Amino acid sequence: MKRFYLLLLTALMVVTVAAQPKREMRGAWIQCVNGQFQGMGTQAMQQTLTYQLNELQRDGVNTIIFQVRPECDALYESRIEPWSRFLTGQQGRAPQPYWDPLQWMIAQCHARGMELHAWINPYRARTKSTTVLASNHIKNRKPQNCFEYDGLTILNPGIPENRNYICEVARDIVTRYDVDGIHMDDYFYPYPAAGQAIPDDAQYRQYNNGIRNRGDWRRYNVNLFIEQFYKTVHKAKPWVKVGISPFGIYRNSRSSSIGSNTNGLQNYDDLYADILLWVNNGWLDYCVPQIYWEIGNKAADYDTLIRWWNKYAGGRPLVIGEDVERTVKYTDPQNPSQHQLPAKMRLHQQMPNVKGTVLWYAKAAVDNVGNYASTLRDYYWRRPALQPDMSFIDKKTTNKVRGLKRVWTNEGYILFWTAPKGKNWQTTAIRYVVYQFAKGEKVDINDASKIVAITSNTFWKLPYKDGKTKYTYAVTALNRLQNESKVRKKTIRL
Repeated sequence: MKRFYLLLLTALMVVTVAAQPKREMRGAWIQCVNGQFQGMGTQAMQQTLTYQLNELQRDGVNTIIFQVRPECDALYESRIEPWSRFLTGQQGRAPQPYWDPLQWMIAQCHARGMELHAWINPYRARTKSTTVLASNHIKNRKPQNCFEYDGLTILNPGIPENRNYICEVARDIVTRYDVDGIHMDDYFYPYPAAGQAIPDDAQYRQYNNGIRNRGDWRRYNVNLFIEQFYKTVHKAKPWVKVGISPFGIYRNSRSSSIGSNTNGLQNYDDLYADILLWVNNGWLDYCVPQIYWEIGNKAADYDTLIRWWNKYAGGRPLVIGEDVERTVKYTDPQNPSQHQLPAKMRLHQQMPNVKGTVLWYAKAAVDNVGNYASTLRDYYWRRPALQPDMSFIDKKTTNKVRGLKRVWTNEGYILFWTAPKGKNWQTTAIRYVVYQFAKGEKVDINDASKIVAITSNTFWKLPYKDGKTKYTYAVTALNRLQNESKVRKKTIRL
């Protein structure tokens, strides 16, 4: 395996590739619904998460998407929903010793320069493996608002009260926690099960709003929810990003003239999720289609799908959901001596609307299956990157940093600066970008290869050698949306 990795890395180094983008989301999903933390206990879970975050930071990850609401429950202190059994082993039981995983994760991620996006499952109220619900769970409080389907309990999307309820949960998270984003995955109406019908006849009769087609009505329900959800989050905190991670196929070509050349489950027809409408109406801030298949898959070819999403879903930052294990399981059809990571990354670089990657799932990357993480760490994500541009939310930036200077200390030369004065979230700096340029190089902050640090500190240790080599350092400030200020620069001999 080590020999394979060295050969792979050598091949990557000699292949001509596009320059690393300055801005891209480099995310990882940390899920709880697989039971990896269930009953683990406070200390052990914190140790596990600390190890995962440290490894992901080394790999270049800048965004953690942390599952906090898998079944109308909470991995945080909620006055609305019960503690999750995926945390303590029993729904409604608080962790002992007491802690708040969401609050803890926010602090840990921010200390590592990562964003934390709180991941909720909007409609799912009970997973198949859950047998006992807490007394204050929505199914016990308002059973009429739910339906049973294929062993699941689902909040009925056809009931307007449920839209308000989910939005209130989101508002509660956003107002009480310093999250950078709030994220939903692909569970809208339930995945279809053979021989089973969604029991929403009564709601259709009551709330059909004159819509004669049941599928159109279901899509209408979800559309109303997505619009309300987006506005709720941004009204609470304008800078909190709303992300949605749909199933990887919008529609097949046999169903629509704009469908992809695929043959699988469809967002629009089967989950009643009209992703393109949401993108085109600006009801989300980033879209992460789950393109978990391999290049060459007969039903859902990765190459076909990434090109389709790049063509049709570029109205908002498009980030690709990648299956780590599947990527390293299959060989590149054009180069059978290596797995598919290099080929997939080449496709990313060729697609102008692709603004990053989210890894499914974090533990697979941490375990470095197929040297996936090593390749990110040593090659693709070796240098830091800013978040994708979201100036469509707000264009304002901070002022320049002040008082940029070098100071000799017991630890060597340190580059110091003072934060710019800020009056609100748009003009307050929370992070800084440090660029290094060699003598004679033009100071061009669009060159991502010149970034040496993205930090929340107002200082950076300089790599002093003998004082004979001249460099120019440039520092910019970032606000909550990572809109970047103008440059302050300083020439220094190191």
